Formats: sequence, structure tokens, C-alpha cells
Amino acid sequence: MKKYPELTYKHVKRYCATEDFDFKTTEEIEALKGIIGQKKGEASMTFGLEIDNPSYNIYIGGNKGTGRTTYTKKIIREIAKTKPEPDDWCYVYSFENNGKVVALNLPAGRGKEFQKDMDELIEDLLTQVPQAFNSEDYDRKKNEIITDYQEQKNKLLLYLTEFAEKKGFSIKSTSTGFVFVPLESGEEMTDEDIKQLDKEETQKLEEQLQEIQKTALDVLGKLKNLERIAKKKLLQLEMRVGLFVVKPLIHELVEKYPQCQKIVEHCYKVEKDLIENIGNFIEEEEEEEAIAVKKKEIEAFVKKYKVNLLVNNSSIEGAPVIIEFNPTVNKLIGKIEYENVNGILKTDFLHIKPGAIHLANGGYLVLEAKQLLSNPHAWETLKRVLHTKEVTIENMGNQLVDVASLKLEAIPIDLKIILIGSEELYHLLYQYDEDFQKYFKIFVDFNSEMQRTLEHEKEMAAFISSYVKCAEMKHFDVSGVARIIEYSSRLTENQNKLTTRFNKIIDVITEANQWAKLDNSLLVTGEHVDKAIHEKWCRLNKYQNRVEEMFEAEKILIDIEGKKIGVINGLSVISLGEYTFGKPSVITVTTAVGKEGIVNIEREVNLSGDIYDKGVMILTGFLMQNFAQNTNLSISARICFEQSYGGVDGDSASSAELYALLSSLAGIPIKQHIAVTGSVNQRGYIQPVGGVTEKVEGFYRLCKKRGLTKNQGVMIPYQNIENLMLCDELVEAIKKGEFHIYAIKHINEGIEIMTDENYEKVYEEVRKKVKYFNKVVNED
Repeated sequence: MKKYPELTYKHVKRYCATEDFDFKTTEEIEALKGIIGQKKGEASMTFGLEIDNPSYNIYIGGNKGTGRTTYTKKIIREIAKTKPEPDDWCYVYSFENNGKVVALNLPAGRGKEFQKDMDELIEDLLTQVPQAFNSEDYDRKKNEIITDYQEQKNKLLLYLTEFAEKKGFSIKSTSTGFVFVPLESGEEMTDEDIKQLDKEETQKLEEQLQEIQKTALDVLGKLKNLERIAKKKLLQLEMRVGLFVVKPLIHELVEKYPQCQKIVEHCYKVEKDLIENIGNFIEEEEEEEAIAVKKKEIEAFVKKYKVNLLVNNSSIEGAPVIIEFNPTVNKLIGKIEYENVNGILKTDFLHIKPGAIHLANGGYLVLEAKQLLSNPHAWETLKRVLHTKEVTIENMGNQLVDVASLKLEAIPIDLKIILIGSEELYHLLYQYDEDFQKYFKIFVDFNSEMQRTLEHEKEMAAFISSYVKCAEMKHFDVSGVARIIEYSSRLTENQNKLTTRFNKIIDVITEANQWAKLDNSLLVTGEHVDKAIHEKWCRLNKYQNRVEEMFEAEKILIDIEGKKIGVINGLSVISLGEYTFGKPSVITVTTAVGKEGIVNIEREVNLSGDIYDKGVMILTGFLMQNFAQNTNLSISARICFEQSYGGVDGDSASSAELYALLSSLAGIPIKQHIAVTGSVNQRGYIQPVGGVTEKVEGFYRLCKKRGLTKNQGVMIPYQNIENLMLCDELVEAIKKGEFHIYAIKHINEGIEIMTDENYEKVYEEVRKKVKYFNKVVNED
């Protein structure tokens, strides 16, 4: 039997070659520009941002911590600065349709100016109108109209009085009209006097009274006409005075906004309404309480001339960039606020508040996809905005809310939306939501890892430099940078990769900086990084310690010396949150005569997953391929993960199970000091598995606690060599020959390593056992 080569210490971890770096500390390195290892994503992002099409919104996928959000903010803000500033938007009162709210747009920065101008207009009116109406000229003209009216009224009343006296009646004016009383010898007659008149005198009195009443009606009509004429003259006088005050102010506004046609039209409507209602600005001499009421009435009246500046772009440079990571419906499309008036909620156009879509209009809106979908109606609302290309604020339907007449004019939108979320969520939306396919045509994929090249290693050093400078931390020396890079590869479980989940790197940078502070070191060194990583693991390894204590107390039965038939040490991985560790597991196989085939005990008690069950079924395929071409496979086998109570999944133990199965059938013992991981296919080829670093370290720790015998080790798939990033202690043990790692490609190689026998001999013994089982079955 040939001797299989072992992996050397150089194979099990890729150290960072610090001699390739041209710096001693990160202080010497220029700040990082852009993002590391996301060239494909950057190209997709740039392409998506350049397309001016409402359907080409962007979805950025990838794991959290890969820098996708930071990069998105940075590149969008850079591009936004090159774009023109979008218009300001205002909501104003509509004088044509009471209750309707009109949307007006102005060039960026002029909305605030227009709002201020309208506020100043109101202030000027509140000052100048009362002054104009309290002027001597106005009082004189008003008095002339009133005096003329009074003189003509008195003439008519005098005429009526004289006419009545000629007819023998006196006249009295009351609140309900005129009362006529008969006279006798210049004295008013009483009711008794009238009753004593004879019929002829009475009839004459009534005829005279009818003549007087007829004349009185004619005079009364003339008085009413005089009053109407006087009121009209007073109103015309008020309008002339109002026009004198208002027109110059409005003309000044119109001259200020000649390019804004909608603003000019609105100003003329304001002018017309002001002149028609100029009397509301007139202050009359009244009691203090009445003056306070009048003041409130004026304040309520002038509200309709104010401007609700919804979007103010006066302070931005270029297009707006709005980031909203809690996109509720109100935060997206705005809301209408209310005030409680005697138990009734009331509102007006001044209570309209903008949403993120309003603020981002003409620019970019960044949203968190998961939060968008989690908020009720937010996703449907966003799609409706994209479909209609306009946004309007929807109101709550409540009978206590006095908003029935508040109708908002929609605002057209032109913006690019960037969703940030997981890759899985992207594929779900793409598959189940047709609107998503229609409106989000650019997918930017952020990888969680990148190739470990010298260029990327230097960029990682630049990232460390940028971060510590920004966070005002201690700089790293070259050994500290090297340890960070090595840790980055360990996170990817690949010697040839580096992680792009920079939040994990930042955690170590921050903690290593703290350990350097406690050590009073000027720089963060490799020792500080190692300390940070080790202490971080110590904070998380409670369950690992418990498992290892159970091994030490022999509560979990496992042998790491000698040989056994049908018993093998497999390797599994346990993940608890962000911490993962390897746990050796004893796998036993028993075989006997029968026709049941291979029975997975874990499956029988519902403790196995689908992938694990598939791995067990593959073993049957291997046996059929190699030992049942010319005969029946009359065996009954039981496979069990001993002392496994929490369930088993994955197929990484399938090769170990196959070795134990062959050992049981052949009656040949296998080594207990070599643990095995790797899946196998029906042809016997070993396939790579995950978590190989943690698995190897887990068995090493067990062997170290029991005592290293220099023959202990682990057998892994050949393809997993590049996935090894072992701890320095284990690397040193391998270098000293205290621990061994074998990398194999086929089950035949593993059989020979585990049994020290030629695999053909093992197979021959299996065939004999299969033949014997068949004979027993046939005899029965």
C-alpha cells in the first residue's frame, strides 16, 4: 500500500507576505478611494445611474456589512452634485374652487422667497389698509357720501311729514316702519276720540290714511334706493382705496416673478380676492374684547393668502439625495396634520407636510427594501407613484376629520429610486411581483468576498488607514494589517479570498485599537489583533466550552486512539449566531443479514434533515455500484450519530459513514485517531464541504486535551485545501509533526489511510460478506 502525502504547515494557512507592502504603518497610506472588490457592482451602479428612464430604478443586493449602503450614499451624492437643482414646490389656496389646494413650482430657492414675499404682503396689508381707511381723505369722501345720503333721506322724510300733516296726521318712525296718528286741532287723537267719530268722518279719515300710506310706501322705496346707492358708493370707495393699496403691492410681486406664469396668475387671483374682501382688513373702534375677536378673524381670513412651502431646495447643491430607512406611507408621500377645534379635527393647506418622494423629486431616493415591504401599504403606494408619475398625499377617512373639501393637486415626479436589500429578496420580488420587474431593471450585486490579490490586500490596508483616521484611532503597523488580512480570509473560509463584509473587519479594528490603548502602545500590532480576535471568541464560546467539558468528563463517549470496527469519528459544525465551532461526533454502523438495506436511525426518529438523508441514500448507490452488479444486496445496516439529540443535517459525514459501513461489512477496524469529513458521491469521489477549518480545529482541541500522540489528524476532501485557515497554534503543531491532515480525492484513498490496508483487500472482504448474507437469505 502506498503512503499518502500529508499537508504541510504551508498548506493549512495562507499568511500575509508583509515584505510585499511598501509601508510600515497605515499612517503612510493614502485614504481609500471607492469601494474594494466590487468592480462588477460598481459598473452596474454607474450604468443604472446614467440611464434616464423611469423604469430603470436600481436594486442593490448583497449581505449587510459589504459597504453597499456607504458606497450608495457616496456615489449618488457625487453624481447628484453634477445635476441641476430641481424646482421648489408650494401648495396655495385656490380662489376658483374653494377648498382645492393648488401646487405651484418655482426655480430652486425661489419658493422660500415667494413664501416670504406673501408673508410680507399680508403684513403690509394689515398695516397699510387700516392706514388708508383711517386717512383724512377717506374720511372726507366717506362723510360726503353719508352726508349726501342723510340730506336726501331727510328731505324725503320732511316731505312725508308735511304731506301727512296736510292730511291731518302726524308721523312716527319705528323699527318696523312708519306709524300715522290722526290729528284734531293739532293734537293727536286717542283711540276713544276715534271711536266717537261718525261713519262719514271715519271713512274720510281712512281715505286720508290710505293716501298717506301710499305716499309713505313711495318714500320708503326711495329711501331704500338711496341706501343702496350710498352703500354702493361706500363699497366703491373701499375698493378704490383697496385698489390703491393692493395693486402696487401685487404689481411688485408680478414684476418679481415674470418667468413663473403660475405664480403671476396666482398673484392676480390674490389681488382680485383682496379687493373684493378689503373690508375685512378695516379696524373699527370697538371694545377691547371685540378687538381681540376681530384680530382672530383677520388672522383666520389672511391664511388663504399664505404659501405652504412644501419642497425647499434653496440649500442643496445639485439634485437632492434622500435616504429613508423607515419608509412608512406617511414618510413616503407626506401627510396632512390636524388641529383639534372643539373636539373636531380640522385642517387646511398650511398643514400639509411633504414626504420623502416630494423631497427627492428631481433626484434620488434610497430605501431599505425589507423595511419598505414590512410597512403596510408602503410598497403598493410606491408602485402607484411610479405608475402614475405623480404624487399626492392621501388622507385618512374619518368622520371626525373636517377635510371633505380639501383636495390636493398632484405633483409630477421625476426621480430614481434605489432599493437596498438582500439578494434573496430581489429574486423573490422578481419572481412574484410583475411591477417590480417593470420598474427595477438594474440589479447591482454586491459580493460578500473578493479575490485575495496583492492589489486587494493593499486596498484592505488603505481601508484600515481610512477608517482609523476617520474614527481617530491608533494606526496599525504592518503586522497588524497582516493579521487583519488573514482574519479576512478566515471569514471567507478560503485562502484565496478576502471578505467584503467590512462590518466584521471594523469590529476587530475597533477592539484591537482598545487593546492597544490598554497596552499603552503607540500602534496597533499583530498581537493586539490576535488578542481582539481571541477575546471576541472567548465572549462567544460558552457552548463550545460546555461541549469540550463533556468530552473531558467522558459524558460524551469518544476514542481518539486505537482501531474499531464500524466506528469512526466524524466532524460537524455548530453555528450559534456569529460564532461557529467544530464538534467531533462518533458515528457507528452495524450490519447484519436482511433486506432492509441501509437504515438511517436519525431519520427514523425525525432528527435528520433532507440533505443528510440524501447522503445516506447515496451510500446504497455506492454499494450497488461496487458490490451488487452480479448478485443481490441482501444486507441490513444501521447508521447512527451517537449522542446526537438536536438533529443532524448536511452530507459532510457521508464519507465517514461509508468508511464505517465498509469497516463493519469487511470486519476490518478503522483508526480512531483520524477524524473524517467530506461528502461522497455514488462513484466514490470525495466532494468538498463547509466549515472545514472549524472542524479540524475542533478535533485538534479534543486531541490536545486528551494528550497529543503525534499520530492524530483529520482527513478532508482535496478540494478543501484552499479552505483551510487554521489558527497559529495548530499550524505550529502540524509543523512539529504533532498533528496531521490528509487531503483525498476518492474513497479508495481514504480506506487505505483509515485501515492501513489495500482498498482492494477491503473490497474483497466486503464482497465475501455480501455473498455470505445472500447465501443466508436464500437458504431461508
